[in-house]
Parts: sequence; C-alpha cells; structure tokens
Amino acid sequence: MNKPFSQACENNKKSILAKLILAFAQSKHILEIGTGTGQHAVYFARHLPKLNWQTSDLLINHQGINQWIDEFPANNIQRPIPIDLNLPWPSCPLKTIDGIFTANTLHIVSWSLVIQFFKGIAYQLSAGGTICIYGPFNYKGQFTSDSNANFDLWLKEINVNSGIRDFEAIVALAKTVKLQLLADHEMPANNRLLVFTKN
Repeated sequence: MNKPFSQACENNKKSILAKLILAFAQSKHILEIGTGTGQHAVYFARHLPKLNWQTSDLLINHQGINQWIDEFPANNIQRPIPIDLNLPWPSCPLKTIDGIFTANTLHIVSWSLVIQFFKGIAYQLSAGGTICIYGPFNYKGQFTSDSNANFDLWLKEINVNSGIRDFEAIVALAKTVKLQLLADHEMPANNRLLVFTKN
C-alpha cells in the first residue's frame, strides 16, 4: 500500500516549521490533532528534536501515519492515538501536554466539532501551554482571497457543515476556555498560523 501524500503538506511544512520553532520554544510535549497523512509529524519531529511529538487522528488514518513513521523513524515521535472530536478525548500517553498543533482541520469539521475541539484543548493542555492552529480564516466575515472563496464553495459542496471559519469567532471561542491570542501570522497561500496560550 502506498503511503498517503499531500502536496499541500510538502508546500507549507518549511514555513510552518519556522513559526513552530519560536512558538514551541518552551514546550516539551506536543499533541498533534488531525495528523492526516503523517508528513508534517515526521518532518517536525526530525527538525524539533527536543519535542516529544504525539500524533493522533481517526483510526481510519492510522495506517498511513504509521507508514510515514516507519519510513522516517525518530525517537521523539509517537504512534497515533485515536481522537474523534465527536467523542471524549482519550488519555494521552504523554504525561503532560504543553503544546498542541493542528493544521487544516477547523474548516473541515462542523462548527459544533470546532467547539468540541476547544473543549478538548481546555482539558488536555497544561497551564501556560501553547496551541498553534494553521489554516485559512476569514476576517470580519470576508474572504481574504478569491481562491479562499472558491475553496469555501468546494468545501460546502462536499459537506454543508464545513467552511472557512471567521477569525473573530475562533478568538472568541478560545477565550471561553481561557486561551489568549499571542500571534496571528500571515502564511503562504492565503493561510494563517494562530498562536494561543492557556492562562
């Protein structure tokens, strides 16, 4: 079976890494939500050796993630645990989670699951921990590019509950679980990297 592959992951991994080096400078144990293909995980683990990187996703994606880990093994990357936002988050093998990373997830899942995502963060992330969220966002209800507007239409054709989220709504939701916005980084291809800390 061929490994799953995302060209977008290949395109954005270097620019994301540059931000994670700073955002996770004081972190040790990272939980990645929605590891997807596994490409980001093996790349970040290799380039951030001081971090213990825990992968997670729906069970259906675990085989592909494990294929990437098998090909690019590292002492600091952990095999995926099942996390389904429809269900309570399981206990994480890492004793303490002081960093959470997710890429291209919030516009895929429904808004109700975005809410569950932040509730899970409130439960898992230790005080003073950092969360980094990568993906496209709207500002003041407006798309930041024509390509994002077209992408949003494509998402809704697949699932009416999907769609690019409003930055302001995400920040407001984060505040309800005591997350404070630290940075909003402009990224290539009309994406952003939002960095929060847990008060």
